[in-house]
Amino acid sequence: MRKTKVIGTVKPSQKKISDQDNVIVVADDDPAILDAMKMILESYNYKVETVSDGSVLPKLMTIKPKLLFLDIRMSGVNGKDVCRELKEIDETKDIPVVMISASCDLIKIVKEAGADDFLEKPFEMNDLLSKVNKYLLN
Repeated sequence: MRKTKVIGTVKPSQKKISDQDNVIVVADDDPAILDAMKMILESYNYKVETVSDGSVLPKLMTIKPKLLFLDIRMSGVNGKDVCRELKEIDETKDIPVVMISASCDLIKIVKEAGADDFLEKPFEMNDLLSKVNKYLLN
C-alpha cells in the first residue's frame, strides 16, 4: 500500500481486466458532463466508469483504465495534483490523462500537471471521439 498526498491510501489492484477491455474513466464533478460523456462513449462500445468526488486514484488502481479524462477543478481535489501523482506511480504512470476544463490557462495547466493531452469545455462529440481514437486506436 502507498499513502498518496492527494487522495489517501491506495491498494494495488487484485482484479485482472483483459487487455481487450477498453475501459475509460471520466472524473468530473459536473453530473451533466459525466452523463454526456458516458452516454457518448458507451454508444461506441467503450466501458466507462465515472468518478465525481476526487476518489480517482483508488478507482484507477482497481480497474486499470486505458484512458482517463480528468477535470482540472473537482470539488475537494485539484485535478492537476491528481495527474502529477498518477504520473509518479508505477501502476498508473502509463495511463494517458486528458485534462478537461473551460480554463483559459488550460494548455499551461496541462503541461504543469504532466498530462498527455487536453479537451476544452465545451467540446463537440467529434472532439471527444478524436481524443479516444488517438489514445486507444493508435
